[in-house]
Formats: sequence, C-alpha cells, structure tokens
Amino acid sequence: MKLDTMKGLRRTHYCGEVPETEQEVVVCGFADRVRDMGNLIFINLRDRTGLVQLAFNDETDRAVFEKAQLVKGEYVLMAKGMVRPRESVNEKLKTGKIEVAVTDLRILSKAETTPFEVTNSDKVNDELKLKYRYLDLRNPKLQKNIITRHKIAQITREYFYDNGFLEIETPMMMKSTPEGARDYLVPSRVHAGKFYALPQSPQIYKQLLMISGYDRYIQLARCFRDEDLRADRQPEFTQIDLEMSFVDQEDIQACIEGYIEKLFKEILGVEVTLPLPRLTFADAMSRYGSDKPDTRFGMEIQDITDTVRDIDFVVFKSAIEAGGSVRAINVKGGAATYTRKEIDKLVEHAKGIGAKGLAYIRWADEPNCSFKKFLGEGDLEKINAAVGAEKGDLVLICADKNKVVLPTLGALRLICGKRLGVIPEGKFNFVWITEMPFFEYDDENDTWVAAHHPFTMPMEECLDYLDTDPANVRAKAWDLVLNGTELSSGSMRITDFELQQKMFEALGMTDEEIEAKFGFLVDAYRYAAPPHGGMGIGLDRLSMIICNADSLRDVIAFPKVQNASELMSACPSTVDEKQLEELSLAVEAQEETVEE
Repeated sequence: MKLDTMKGLRRTHYCGEVPETEQEVVVCGFADRVRDMGNLIFINLRDRTGLVQLAFNDETDRAVFEKAQLVKGEYVLMAKGMVRPRESVNEKLKTGKIEVAVTDLRILSKAETTPFEVTNSDKVNDELKLKYRYLDLRNPKLQKNIITRHKIAQITREYFYDNGFLEIETPMMMKSTPEGARDYLVPSRVHAGKFYALPQSPQIYKQLLMISGYDRYIQLARCFRDEDLRADRQPEFTQIDLEMSFVDQEDIQACIEGYIEKLFKEILGVEVTLPLPRLTFADAMSRYGSDKPDTRFGMEIQDITDTVRDIDFVVFKSAIEAGGSVRAINVKGGAATYTRKEIDKLVEHAKGIGAKGLAYIRWADEPNCSFKKFLGEGDLEKINAAVGAEKGDLVLICADKNKVVLPTLGALRLICGKRLGVIPEGKFNFVWITEMPFFEYDDENDTWVAAHHPFTMPMEECLDYLDTDPANVRAKAWDLVLNGTELSSGSMRITDFELQQKMFEALGMTDEEIEAKFGFLVDAYRYAAPPHGGMGIGLDRLSMIICNADSLRDVIAFPKVQNASELMSACPSTVDEKQLEELSLAVEAQEETVEE
C-alpha cells in the first residue's frame, strides 16, 4: 500500500471539537474502531480531544470507499468531509450527534497489530503497558490525565506570575550536598575524578536568589533522588518550587491558599474554604496518629490513660509507669465487620508496626473484652463511656510509649476507615501541619539528628533549647496535607550567620564539613540576607489527587518502575569503554549469582 501525504490538506478541527453545524471539516488522528458492514463503513477517528465518526456509503467516491476498506486499528488518518447529523445518536460522545461524510481520505501511516487494545489497556498488566508506554499514552484516560497535568502547570504559572513571582531556572548540575537521600552523580570529563550532582531540590540556589534580591521566585523544578522507591515515589519528579522574602510563615501559607483556591475551582469546579485549617504536629499525632492526617472522617485517637490507671492489668500499668500512655480508637459499627479472626489480623498488623500487642472490646450482643479478667466492677463501663462506645462498636486499645501507640492506632484508623467505607469520595480536606519537631532521635546511633535541612529556622521561643533540650525545639516548618497525603513542605530559613553556625554545630558538623558542603552559602550570608522562606509542592502528587489516579505513573508521561528503571527504553544501560575512558571511569565486573 502506497502511503498518502498531507499535501493540500490541513486540519481544521480536533476530533472531539467538530461542531454540530453543517460545514466542511478536515480532521486527523488514529483509527480507533473500524466497522465494515459491506455497503457501509464507519471509522471512529481518535485524537487527544476525543472521537468523531467518519462515514462512508454508496454515495462516497469509489476510490475513497475502497481506501476506507483498507483501514485497520491505529492507522493514522486524515479525512475531509461534510458534517451531518447521525442517524443513531451516541449520547456518550461529545460529537455523538454528528458524523463526517468523507470526501477525501488519506492513510498517512500504517500500524501493525498492537500488543494490546489501546483503549482497553486497563486490563493489561503494568509491565506490558510500560514496555509499550507510547501506545498506552494513546489511551483517552491517560491522555486526560496528562492534559489535566498541563492545565495544572499552566494555572500554577499564571497564579504566581500574577502575584509578582519571577520564574528563574536553577542549575541541573550542581555541587553534591546530600539532603537525606543519595545524589545522582554526573562525572566530569574536563575535571577528571570530580562529579556534579543532579539536584534533589533547588534549595540552596533559591536561598541565594533571595540574598541576591529576587524577592519572589517560582520554578517548576525537576528533582532527582537516588532512594529506594515506594509506590508513591519516583527517582525524578517535578516540584512547584517557590521562595519569598520579607515574609513570615503566615504570608507564605496565605499565598499558597490563594493558589489552591484558584486551582481547584478552575480544574474541578470545587470551592475551597479559606483559611485552611491548622493543626500543630503534636495535635495531629495525638488525634490522628499521623503527621499526614486524613481528616475526612472521625475515629480519632482518645487518651484513656487516666481512665485505666487503676486497673490491675500489667500491660497498661507498665506502659504508664514507663512514661507512655494508653489510647484507643472507637470503630463505630465495627463489631459486625470485625470477627475474632479479623481482629487477630489487626493485632498482627499492630505488631508489624512495632506494638507489643492490641487490646480490644467488641460489643456485639454483649461487650466482649480481651482483658476482661483484669477488670474490676464498673471498669468496662468506664472505658466504654470514655470512648463513647455503644452496642455494635469495636474499641481498639494500645499501650506503650507514645512513639509506638500513636502511629499504631493511626494506621489502624485508616485500615478500619477504608474497610467500613466511612472515608467519603470526592471530598477534599486540606490541613496545615505546623510547629514540626526540629530534631528526631536516632535510636540506633543514640543521638539527635536534623528533621529538616540545616537552614530551617527554629521557632524563636525554642532557641534556648538548642543546646540543652533538643526534644523541645520546634521548627518554623510546616506541611500541607490533603486527604492524608503530604502535598508540600515549607519552612522559614535561618538568615543570621551566627545562628546558622550554631545550627551546624548542633548537628555535629565540623568546620571542615561545613566549609566543604556549604561554604559558598555560608559566605553569602555574611553579606546580609532578608527574612525569607519557601515551599515545594509535588506537582506529580497534586496531579494524581486531582485526576483521582491510582498511581503517580498515571500522571507522568514516561515513569520509572520500582527499581528506578524504564522498561520502554531499557534504561539505565551500559556504555562503551571509550565513554568510560573519557570520563576517567572504570566499572568493576559484577559477579553473577547462579541460581540453583
């Protein structure tokens, strides 16, 4: 078959935007479905906007009709014809009331039989879809996601431009200053034995921009982190990165709230009520057992330490004596769903998190308590009253140090919420998490470590605790959480040179380490810096939530899999010896593991 060209024709309309008025149009796209009924042929033509039906009948020029007979799925076509009403209306299509009576058909490219049906790829395994990602990207569902992501990026730029921000690009090759994850390193050919790093974030450069007087910076920045991947992580991702001078955290949060309001109204038609609610880190942990709380449903954690303090149950007593607590969640209506066998599964899950066990009260016909033999008269009634339990409820109780109890009950809360179907769909609950801990305790190394990057400003009232009481130091740092997912993190930055030096020392860094990693930034602060702070919002994650997608892969054109490889291009790959020599590199041979 000789292929046609576009000569003499140019597209007038996208497929999904063909008007209902009678006129001549030229459309192009992929053949989605071909129905040859002998004297009638219908071809659904598909592009990124949708479908339009091409019609061929006994009134069609014979040469055009015969060409239509050659068309198969995924052929690339261009067609000219007159718009006319369809005999059978398809209400599911934007163009379902009309069709194009074709007068000129061009076959621009043929397609072999695809490894899976493009428009029905949901039933295909992920490995095959990712290998043929360019075909899966033709799927209307994925195309809608990618287009929505584009709109999010467009609105982002519009909003921040309108609010006085300058879009400034920062380097993609920079000095290696690990920020928790491993850097992706780029060897230098000119400087043998030395390496650039791909940025984990533009953090240092955007602070330098504030020192340079560019008081409002924005960038849709590509970031890279060489870390073990989880379902919600990619080795490279896009961050809506911003920094502001002469502001405090309330100013930054107000700016972001305006952005969220605009974005959700324009993309989803959802009205977001401002200001967004705020929870301190301590309150979020105490109530929800998580610093990323899903506030769309209740089932909050309740402290029953005082209620059970006098109960002669060693699990409760030992936890309280060790400075811990006894806390519970009331799973309303959970008794019917959670049988003894199902409760045992929850116990095992709790142990997997770190808890020693899980006590419970299952109130079906009568309250069934796992620690009943330790209870005195009226104790059970007191516990039920304390948590608001009634017939039909399931009460889950955990006793230990708070760092064990809270995340355990927080995880169980989510499990039970999903199981009982009490988490509403189509609801968007934002919450600011504020007053984050400045330090985290590293049990393995018996020391305090930074919970944030070393330029994060402590709260003023906590400065005196830096040397004496690290546990009580709170940061001027915050997260924005949506439906239990962290969207962004932000903080105010240290601008005082002496305080910055003190901070480095508090983190156990030597003068040599400070100079090697951050010397240029420290020097910059010697020449004065305005008060500044900023945030980074995960564009991929934001897009995933707005698109109601199951995975980050569904909103990224060419994603990586769990081992950071790309199945389509077989990346990463080996390179030839000449390239390695130019870079003064050598690769050690890896011993192959022989499977028995």
